Amino acid sequence: MKWSLAQRFEIKWWQNYLKNQDVEEYLNRKKAYWQKILSCCPFELNTSDRLLDAGCGPAGIFTILNAQQVDAIDPLLDKYEKTLAHFSKSTYPDVHFYQTRLEDFVPPIRYDLVFCLNAINHVHDISMAMRTLSLATGKDKWLALSIDTHKWAVLKWLFRLIPLDILHPHQYDLREYKKMLQKEQFEVIQTQKLKNGLIFDYHIIFAQKRGEF
Repeated sequence: MKWSLAQRFEIKWWQNYLKNQDVEEYLNRKKAYWQKILSCCPFELNTSDRLLDAGCGPAGIFTILNAQQVDAIDPLLDKYEKTLAHFSKSTYPDVHFYQTRLEDFVPPIRYDLVFCLNAINHVHDISMAMRTLSLATGKDKWLALSIDTHKWAVLKWLFRLIPLDILHPHQYDLREYKKMLQKEQFEVIQTQKLKNGLIFDYHIIFAQKRGEF
């Protein structure tokens, strides 16, 4: 129920956020932001890499990955395309889009790099979603996971009891996210704080997959 409600508000949020924004200007800003994210990564991209943008939204990091084989997944892709001028699959003919929840995605391959950026706390079943990320990531390959992380234990539990953050069904702190990754055979290599906030900090975690299921 919380997830379904979050999804309805998610598409309304995008519609309201983008309604007065020029398409080209918005996409250029997003691409500049993704380039900044790539500059933080403790690895380099190769043209032979196979990449997954998990929870891609209408303008995910897939928009700048022009030299690699890229798959992108999101449960709202059809709604983005129907209601937002800022997204059309035809603009990205080399990206293979999958309209699905992350936890329902069956990876066709093991990827060299998986991006899950500002998406994992939007999913329906976070345990299954984490398992999917693990199944999608090749041995010794990389996952880049960015999330809002709670700063205060009291507020974290309050947000779990009351839907004060309606777009995000899951409320965790940084330690809990790292623990989830370790459970799914990831080794956390590097963590960076991208934004400091009053209630949440915004972190990106870089982890490598160890072992196979």
